[in-house]
Amino acid sequence: MDLGRFGRAIRALRFRRGWRQVDLASEAGVSRTQVGRIERGESGTMTVDALARVAGALGARAELRLLWHGEGLDRLLDEAHARLVEWVVRRLQALGWVVGVEVSFSQNGERGSIDVLAFHPERRALLVIEVKSVTPDMQAMLGGLDRKARVGPAIARERGWDPVTVARALVVGDTRTNRRRLEAHDATIRAVLPAGTREITRWVTDPVGPAPAGVWFVSDVRGADGNPVRRHRVRARRTRPSVPGSSNSGIGPPGVHKAEAS
Repeated sequence: MDLGRFGRAIRALRFRRGWRQVDLASEAGVSRTQVGRIERGESGTMTVDALARVAGALGARAELRLLWHGEGLDRLLDEAHARLVEWVVRRLQALGWVVGVEVSFSQNGERGSIDVLAFHPERRALLVIEVKSVTPDMQAMLGGLDRKARVGPAIARERGWDPVTVARALVVGDTRTNRRRLEAHDATIRAVLPAGTREITRWVTDPVGPAPAGVWFVSDVRGADGNPVRRHRVRARRTRPSVPGSSNSGIGPPGVHKAEAS
């Protein structure tokens, strides 16, 4: 983030509203001194949340950009996205789904592409999937998934599929950051995508009954053969001190492995 430019922009927007620094500070819930530091480009020690609140008070939105090796970061994110898509495609195909990837569409003036569009011939079920290795702007993401679910049946019919139910799933890389971001919008997520990973995976295995709309967390881990594997957390079981003549002398029991759900 260019702090100097950010500060000049905040000052210009404040002037446009006719506010004093104290007015902006009161509206954003920060001190007037902090507003002054932001406008002078000296906000390097302030939290991103404080900067976002100041921008939000002016009707703007603050974005933090991360740059790395030119376009290297974009390639890295694309790779993570591609691995998630590959995992989902393999899982669905193994369960009897016919799968389309990056399905472009132009319906009623709406254009775009669906990350994964899958059809279950036996159950005549359609699944519209949006894949995110990282969670971007929440409203745009949810709006985009809703729009793609609306045009999904028409796209399916163009492919010769005849769905009777349509499910929506947001596939997200299972990381602490992604879970934290989604939890920050918990009420919105539950209203739009109420189903959880277990419900989604259960329906995908045998798509009968009401089609769910939900979030599907996937641990994007691969083995040397390229196939998905489960991560294991190893916890050593604590043993009691050795007591002569007791049954717990010598080597303690082996550590236990706890598998994390993928």
